[in-house]
Amino acid sequence: MNGGLNIFKLVAEASLPVQLVMLLLLVFSFLSWVIILRKYSQMKAAMENAEAFEERFWSGGDLAGLFREVSGRNADNGGMETIFESGFREFARQRQRKTYDVRIVMEGTERAMRVAGTREIGLLERNLEFLANVGSISPYVGLFGTVWGIMGAFQGLGEVKDVTIAVVAPHISEALIATAMGLFAAIPAVWAYNRYANKVERVASRYEVFQEEFSSVLQRQIQTDEVA
Repeated sequence: MNGGLNIFKLVAEASLPVQLVMLLLLVFSFLSWVIILRKYSQMKAAMENAEAFEERFWSGGDLAGLFREVSGRNADNGGMETIFESGFREFARQRQRKTYDVRIVMEGTERAMRVAGTREIGLLERNLEFLANVGSISPYVGLFGTVWGIMGAFQGLGEVKDVTIAVVAPHISEALIATAMGLFAAIPAVWAYNRYANKVERVASRYEVFQEEFSSVLQRQIQTDEVA
């Protein structure tokens, strides 16, 4: 349509530095959305798996049987299942000794669960730093393109006697597009980082509560076995 805004034409006619800025911002945006979509699936799976496992854990079944079930499909484990498996494995290993101290058994078990929990949270946090960096850097990268475009506009003004909007319009347009692309890359990344960082904290709190509860269950089991 005549007189319409043709973004692709403006980008194609932009100066090389501004085009490089736009390309960099486009790459940032693409990678951010890949991470955003993957993190959505990962966070959803983590919450659903935690709920499903807690329901099985508190169903009153035998812990040894649950451990055999979980360890039997080790390749598919993750999240709370991994924490449970690591803790129960260390608990059983410590109790196989002829003589053992309850305090040492529980310390080893809790340490194993903390290590597994930290590893699982690390997997959830992976690539969140990239989103934070994109959110903080992209506006400045776009600003560089904006400044370059404005510099081109002023240079164009200095080279002509009759100043018209047609002289500066291309440079101003490329400057504004660079600004817009910087925001386009930054806003989703910032939103996603804040949202997923909050979800990671919630999952981490849930894991910590489970570790405390599981430790209490194992400690009661030791005390019951000693009395028997």
